[in-house]
Amino acid sequence: MSHLKGFPDLPPVWALGVWLLQKALAAWLPLWRFDARLLGFALVVLGLAVIGWAALWFFRKRTPIEPHHAPRALIVEGPYRLNRNPIYTALTVILLGTALNGGALSAVMVTALFPIVITRRFAIPEERALRAAFGAEADAYIAGTRRW
Repeated sequence: MSHLKGFPDLPPVWALGVWLLQKALAAWLPLWRFDARLLGFALVVLGLAVIGWAALWFFRKRTPIEPHHAPRALIVEGPYRLNRNPIYTALTVILLGTALNGGALSAVMVTALFPIVITRRFAIPEERALRAAFGAEADAYIAGTRRW
């Protein structure tokens, strides 16, 4: 992590980077153009709604939402019943929506980078932290709920 010193290492910052790359590719190297703005808009709205729903559970459980902080509660309710990382999944859905809004195949393709980066930088370390904090309860939750 020393190579990222001073970089705000947060999922929304990584999402912003992917979005900027989408914009650049859509403008300079679209590969194939299409119009899917309505679907793109719907995905952005859906993603924002899921983020709000998931964030509400952090507030209810009084546990930090920021990555790299020690969890104080294991959230298994709400969207966390279906997915261990609903905020990351929602950010991916939002990026897919912005890519569709850009109307370029290259923008859609680059969206696939986001889950890879987020899994390595955040999801896997967070799973380790949950296991360290909650032991067998976390093991059971992780085994029974998909990551994405």
